[in-house]
Amino acid sequence: MMRLAGKLGAALRELSESARVRECLQWFTRERQWIQERHVQLCRIPAPTFFEQERAAWMASQFRALGCEVELDGAGNVIAFVGPQRGLLVALTAHLDTVLAPRCPDEIKVEANGLLHGPGVADNGAGLAALLAVAAAMRASPPVEEPALGLALVANVGEEGEGNLNGMRYLCTASSFASRWRAFLVLDGPAIDHITCQGVASRRFEIAFLGPGGHSWSDGGLPNPVHALSRAITLFTDRCFDGARVGCRSAFNFGVIEGGTSINAIPMQARAKLDLRSECEQGFEEWMQTLRWAVQEALEAENRRAKAGKLTVRLRELGFRPAGRLAPESALLECLRTVDAHLGIRARLEAASTDANIPLSLGLPALALGAGGSGGGAHTETEWYSPQGRDLGLKRILLALCLLMQHGAELAA
Repeated sequence: MMRLAGKLGAALRELSESARVRECLQWFTRERQWIQERHVQLCRIPAPTFFEQERAAWMASQFRALGCEVELDGAGNVIAFVGPQRGLLVALTAHLDTVLAPRCPDEIKVEANGLLHGPGVADNGAGLAALLAVAAAMRASPPVEEPALGLALVANVGEEGEGNLNGMRYLCTASSFASRWRAFLVLDGPAIDHITCQGVASRRFEIAFLGPGGHSWSDGGLPNPVHALSRAITLFTDRCFDGARVGCRSAFNFGVIEGGTSINAIPMQARAKLDLRSECEQGFEEWMQTLRWAVQEALEAENRRAKAGKLTVRLRELGFRPAGRLAPESALLECLRTVDAHLGIRARLEAASTDANIPLSLGLPALALGAGGSGGGAHTETEWYSPQGRDLGLKRILLALCLLMQHGAELAA
């Protein structure tokens, strides 16, 4: 490991003295306004999960305008190549979809100081803007003459919510490039103070209680799906707790509750969506036993008190994100650590649920990092992004890519 660190350190010093690399790094600072304009344009194109097509088409057109070869795969991912497509590949990715989407372009607001406001400006407008910036800088001055690994820039679908990481799943398992990936750098949000090298596992469920429904007065006494659902949630949350379980951090969240049509109507149905997360997958089985118990207890309790009619219940799994971990001695992590030391960046290692979960679960080196700048309010209507410091994040990405492209052989170690 120390020998690899020394080799990467020497290679980075050599890269830093290259006129081609210096030109790329200077491009990020010189073309701040160009990057900001692309950032605003892409964020004004709605891209909620499952409806990323318009933004994907726009990204593809931008890559083509920069001289990249572009493909759209079977999942809807946009794959752009700055240089030759041949051989093994490192992927720089950013997800296209957002939890919330602007209802009109004017919902994405820009202050005089460059501060952006609106859905998706940080998560993941920052990552997508970085893809375009890297493509433009590398096309202007290719930094690595004879790379050991080729580079693919990927704007992928299906990262948020019920997208279930489907874009990355396809990329890693069904894409025509699936056997050629050797490393993944996943851009997710702006922050450069942490590196995600462990994938948090996640399972999502929908609980649906169904009944005959009726008038709140004349049909009083019929079983109520909302009452049953409320009881099930209470039973589950009273028995479970957020925090350490089976030796690892875990958490749960009922994020969506739906049901009913009127204040004076007994609902015909009530639904809730539950997100379970854990750093280790074995923690899910205890939760699943508790969930099944809570749902059944709530069903039986509501049916016992009903004067007529019966409720039924359906428990359906919506998605699963596998866990995974990057080895501490990984060459990929060492590449980024070497770059951070060079740039004076201090970043902590952390666990999270990102597109990196998929390659990590398949044994492929992957990590997630921020694209530079700062932001907050992700997944809300008050989301914001500041481009101040963006160029430092972009320089970090470029130098890490150059090291990976030059020293791809070590990735298999």
